[in-house]
Amino acid sequence: MEESEGPRRRRASFDRDWTKGSITGNLLRLAWPQMVTSFLMLFGPTIDMIWVGRLGSASIAGVGVAGMAVMLLNAARMGLTTGNRALLARAVGAQDFNEANHVLQQSIVISTLFSLLTAVIGIILAEQILMLLGLEPEVVSEGAAYMRIQFIGAVFMSFGMMATAAMQASGDAITPMKINIATRVVHIGLAPFLIFGWWIFPRMGVSGVAVTNVATQAVGTAIGMWVLFTGRSRVHLTLKGFRFDGTMIWRIVKIGIPATVTGIERNLANFVFTWLIVPFGTAAVAAHSLMQRVDSFLHPPAQAVGQASGVLAAQNLGAKQPDRAERTGWIAAGIYTAVMTFGAIIIWFWAEYLVRIFNSEPELVKITATFMRIEIVSDLTFGLVVVLSTCLNGVGDTLIPMITTLVTMWGVQIPMAYFLPKITNLGVYGVRWGIVTAIIFRAAIYTIYFKLGRWKRIRV
Repeated sequence: MEESEGPRRRRASFDRDWTKGSITGNLLRLAWPQMVTSFLMLFGPTIDMIWVGRLGSASIAGVGVAGMAVMLLNAARMGLTTGNRALLARAVGAQDFNEANHVLQQSIVISTLFSLLTAVIGIILAEQILMLLGLEPEVVSEGAAYMRIQFIGAVFMSFGMMATAAMQASGDAITPMKINIATRVVHIGLAPFLIFGWWIFPRMGVSGVAVTNVATQAVGTAIGMWVLFTGRSRVHLTLKGFRFDGTMIWRIVKIGIPATVTGIERNLANFVFTWLIVPFGTAAVAAHSLMQRVDSFLHPPAQAVGQASGVLAAQNLGAKQPDRAERTGWIAAGIYTAVMTFGAIIIWFWAEYLVRIFNSEPELVKITATFMRIEIVSDLTFGLVVVLSTCLNGVGDTLIPMITTLVTMWGVQIPMAYFLPKITNLGVYGVRWGIVTAIIFRAAIYTIYFKLGRWKRIRV
């Protein structure tokens, strides 16, 4: 990049060459800010439900069900962001910042089109989507208000994700973390004023929850785009020489579509597992929900390490260093596995104590503690599954994770979760063993595929 692009050149910390130096050190430097960012993102839905709980059961149900639709929307956009990450990281690794800027320019086109599509869906189909689930009219009314605002406000989510992905893929994970901290402060402070009509604000109820989310995303997006356009991160976005490039857009989308399908598959499977557990009673459903909450705190570290390894691997491929790219993936998986081994020991001996932090009902404690101990088997292979798959997505090889998830989830995980409780005396625990078995299969597939190294030669 030219010296005249001043702001970036004055920030020496952004000139680090991530394709050199200690792989472990680079991984940790990139992973910890992404981990903080991921944990902060968990607080948004939690804060929302705390306030919504005071509005009544119809509001809780409406926001809960509409929130699942929003999660599918997020999964779709995050998948498309994967293409942005992969191509931009390779360009940065090759020190081709003009190409990186071109990738970002075409990502703006994708973000605009995605925002328009989701806004139309939200305006026209919000009620119809919720009515398909057979919900009561009051729940549909509450959920549709929330869903419509969220979908219309997807423009901020889309551009915000693009900006965050661009900075992280370039090797700047600190700036997105700072932006996320700022947006969480806005979220926490604004939510009750809009929901309950405090001070000069109108009482908006469920709509206030959605408006808070949109306002929060708007703040984060504005800061993120300002950072990119002013060159205060490692990449400097300009519109100079902008042109519509259908070929580049297709390259980004071609990488992103399999990642989108993978994210949607996982969200749909969660509905199926809940359906399989319902016949075993309320305590079993509560235990499953609690396990999902526990898992939500286990996933961010794995995803952060995986995303960091994906960025470094892609940059190393761009720098024509495929062997270093491969070592990055193995080291990342090893780091997370070591951490999970320590965590598994804690869970094995103190599972009941951990459950009682949330609830002390004896039956719930028993079922959840057993779920957690079964989960140890998959926890020890989780690094190979999440880290290696996220690394593959990061370098642009998104088709294999999609196929692996599709085959193991619908060919192994769900069938075993369905049949094990029926053909054994495992009862509800058979559902968890079915989930765990498929994760082991995935670990084996990713290990073999990653070792074969075909991903190092893939053209994106």
